[in-house]
Amino acid sequence: MPSFDIVSKIDFQEVDNALNMAKKEIMNRYDFKDSKTTIDLDRKEKKIKIITEDKMKMNAIIEAIRLRSSKRGIDLRSLQFKGIEEAGGNMVRQIIEVKEGVDTDTARNIVKMIKNTKMKVQAEIQDQQVRVSGKKIDDLQSVIQLLKSSNLEVALQYVNLKG
Repeated sequence: MPSFDIVSKIDFQEVDNALNMAKKEIMNRYDFKDSKTTIDLDRKEKKIKIITEDKMKMNAIIEAIRLRSSKRGIDLRSLQFKGIEEAGGNMVRQIIEVKEGVDTDTARNIVKMIKNTKMKVQAEIQDQQVRVSGKKIDDLQSVIQLLKSSNLEVALQYVNLKG
């Protein structure tokens, strides 16, 4: 029976490359000369921590990260920006969470959308992914088109399409 998996995965090497490119751009800018700006990626906690001197510089850093991430093929829906907070010593901090995996609420919404189409496919939640199976590959491809056209807050990839 043909099937495919709906997943949400991030290539952390590409995230690291995007951050390094953003760091280079920021260090070469005149308005960041002699600034105490740090951008750190924590792969275990899946977080990016930015510390800089004021909100104007923080907004410039965030814009550079967004630009470089989109150029590296990272879907911006997988970057969740938290609020800018005071970090002490006239510094501000921004935490960016890198979302990976389909959470249960989103998975339930996906299964509900698929079942509402009345197509002859089955969708089941498996840990951090959703498996969709059906008798015809055409039905599976129409499910993929349905999910691509829907505006979910998660970056989805469709893998393991088996006939």
